Amino acid sequence: MAAAAAALRAGLCARRVCSGTRRCFSGAGGGAGLLAAERGHEPESRASRFCPPAHSCNDWIGPPDRQSNLRPIVFHIPKNESSLGRRLREFRQETQVWNQQFWASQNVSFRKGKEEFVYSRLKAKGLEMKDETGQKVTLSAEEMADFYKDFLSKNFKKHMCYNREWYKRNFTITFLMGQVAFERAWRRLGWKKTKVGN
Repeated sequence: MAAAAAALRAGLCARRVCSGTRRCFSGAGGGAGLLAAERGHEPESRASRFCPPAHSCNDWIGPPDRQSNLRPIVFHIPKNESSLGRRLREFRQETQVWNQQFWASQNVSFRKGKEEFVYSRLKAKGLEMKDETGQKVTLSAEEMADFYKDFLSKNFKKHMCYNREWYKRNFTITFLMGQVAFERAWRRLGWKKTKVGN
């Protein structure tokens, strides 16, 4: 109960039961993060500072990343992970990093473009970014619609490339998950046959 409460306080939730433990992620930094101890989970996102309990056998989903707004996953490493299972996990980790980087970059570009657009429109009206009371001056929904339309138009090709890559990666992940599920079922069947034979 104490471990579960600590996890809730950290803003994370357990997902999908697996088995075994190996490494733990702790702290923010460059790349995928820093290794803190040989227990638990693989380092995943610079946004996550949470180290799952040593006995945890789940993937852990963290709070949204400040830049990408995506929830990072700390992937569990099974004790007896097969080469196929490892290939699936590492590809999911790589895909998560790729996805985080794309949306972090895209969101920074969006916010910068929005700020420049608002500034130029207000300047054209002879207004400042803040009024006399210090409140931020905003544009109407109709005016902002021009920005959104222009932003989507400028980034159309980028989004198309992202979508194609996203579908390819998801297909690969789904295919590998099917292979891992088949491998596990085959192992159980082999174990049962051995047990019956004895």
